[in-house]
Amino acid sequence: MRHTILFLRSLLFTVIMVVATIVWACVCFLAAPLPYNQRFWVTSRWNVFVIWCAKVICGIRYEFKGYENLPDAPAIVLSKHQSAWETIFLLPNLTRPLVFVFKKEILYIPFFGWAMALLRMIPIDRKQGKNAFKHVVAHGKRRLATGQWIIMFPEGTRIPVGQKGKYKSGGTRLAIETNAVVVPIAHNSGECWPKNSFLKRPGVITVSVGKPISPDGHTPDSLMQEVENWIESEMRVISPHVYSAG
Repeated sequence: MRHTILFLRSLLFTVIMVVATIVWACVCFLAAPLPYNQRFWVTSRWNVFVIWCAKVICGIRYEFKGYENLPDAPAIVLSKHQSAWETIFLLPNLTRPLVFVFKKEILYIPFFGWAMALLRMIPIDRKQGKNAFKHVVAHGKRRLATGQWIIMFPEGTRIPVGQKGKYKSGGTRLAIETNAVVVPIAHNSGECWPKNSFLKRPGVITVSVGKPISPDGHTPDSLMQEVENWIESEMRVISPHVYSAG
């Protein structure tokens, strides 16, 4: 019985999210002529609505730790990646408009990708290798100069709860190139919204923001090691029941 209720709630949430995506994309097209900050606000209402639906329908609540650590300065946000939840949640809930670095194929997704194309994101072609990073640096400097933050997921892909991916240094290379501080974020979204799972489970997601880390005196690898150490240590604070066996 419990599994059936979980399935029905997840189904309802998915249907509403798909319908909302189509409707919001059309609204975003209408908002395209607006100044960027207003356009960003309109677009990010989809994110606010989806997070609210996840709470009301699926019982997925959240708590925010360390919000006071968010700096009033150009920043590269480096976050743990377990789920689609954090990609939706973080966009409207930090203190500056966010710029995601993602593979350009996302722009081809009907409605969702089309709406994303109206924002100042940084799509990349991974086949371009080193040129792809030069593209990120060039666009990243412009975005930071106009008051936006760059967000990246150093593990590259969603990692199951309790596991750790290989932390890649692209985000810290960008921080050093742009002289921007790094803001690490840990969270346990995968406990409620698991990777590749249709079922959404009720619970509380903790989002924890670490203190900004200056790139001064760091190499990309040493800076990423500091970010990795903080995130993985904080994960054991957020989800001790997951890591207790280890």
